[in-house]
Amino acid sequence: MFQIDFTALILASDVRIPLSMLLVFGAAKLLAECFERLKLPGIVGEILAGVLIGPSVLGWIAPNDLIGTLAGLGVMFLLFRVGLEVKSSELLRVGGAATLVATAGVIVPFLMGWGILLGWGHGQSEAIFTGAAMVATSVGITAQVLAAKGLLHLVSSKIILAAAVIDDVLGLLVLAMVSSVARGRVNLLEIGLTVLVAMLFVIALAKWGHSTVGRAVSKVQEKMQVAEAEFALAMVLLFALSVVAVYAGVAAIVGAFLAGMALSESVGTRVKDLVNGTAELLVPFFLAGIGLHLDLSVFGHGSTMLLAVVLTLAAVVSKFAGCGLGALGMGAADRIRIGVGMVPRGEVGMVVAQLGLATGVITQPVYGVVVFMAVATTMVAPPLLSLAHRDVEPAPVSEDEEGYHAG
Repeated sequence: MFQIDFTALILASDVRIPLSMLLVFGAAKLLAECFERLKLPGIVGEILAGVLIGPSVLGWIAPNDLIGTLAGLGVMFLLFRVGLEVKSSELLRVGGAATLVATAGVIVPFLMGWGILLGWGHGQSEAIFTGAAMVATSVGITAQVLAAKGLLHLVSSKIILAAAVIDDVLGLLVLAMVSSVARGRVNLLEIGLTVLVAMLFVIALAKWGHSTVGRAVSKVQEKMQVAEAEFALAMVLLFALSVVAVYAGVAAIVGAFLAGMALSESVGTRVKDLVNGTAELLVPFFLAGIGLHLDLSVFGHGSTMLLAVVLTLAAVVSKFAGCGLGALGMGAADRIRIGVGMVPRGEVGMVVAQLGLATGVITQPVYGVVVFMAVATTMVAPPLLSLAHRDVEPAPVSEDEEGYHAG
């Protein structure tokens, strides 16, 4: 019977890039179309595409540097695109509520993950790493759903985005602590300075980024002769702030989001159209890449599968309850939307798991369980978000922005 060995083809350098992109992008869009026709969120299909063509099922492609790079660019452009729709003043207005949501949404999941692993008979260090993997929200998934549905204008959506940025800073603190545990030493001064720099970076950009960047971009653009000068400047700012964010101690996607927010009131529709087109190309690699990392072989033992299910349920309940608790001053509907919006762990949980595995703190089965939790929470979030917003009308879209928001 005729059969194509995709793995062997990908190893050939001259076809590796186009074939890898064809497999991942084509499969992601095909399953997204199938899910949309079934009235289900298309991004769940894109994540499942990664599981289907990945090592766990068909084995056509495994996670590699190329897909990882495209996935990293995809989530950066996704958050940049979302930032372009958010005004910094609106985000700062919900800062107090977002801080409470983020804090409760870090403490409750950490304690639940830590307690479950201890109760399962695992060691203290492994339990701490598992708790840390349950802390940080993967805002890219929630942002994609809210943007696609035209729901970024809601107060609950702004709280989710602001809380996710604060969540990243708090997650940095937790990650620094567990990394110190893995190394056998805790340097509180180093951890404190890192968190302080990260907080100052986020606050300064959120408060003064718009006015400063708007004036600078306008002056520079007037003197430029290259085609699409405004878009070129936007890309320079995107990558520059992503780099600065990493050096400040937070994720590059936080810098990308803040760059978009700084430009939200100063760039035209043309820039948003170009950003949307680039995101449409790259985001499927981010979504399918999450599915590629799921290794089903570690669930050969019933106890491991049971632990994966229990941890996933705890991950959903802990964020839902913790973030909902932080939003007690709001109505029940908004508390539900905020709780659901903070559920997905995505690539953030997997980064913590990979660190634990590399340092020998967690075992391969527990690593598999954490990755399962990260993928599963990412997949359940979109339908839960759709359900939580079923009675909400999307923001009205002007004719010249229709194509941008449709993405």
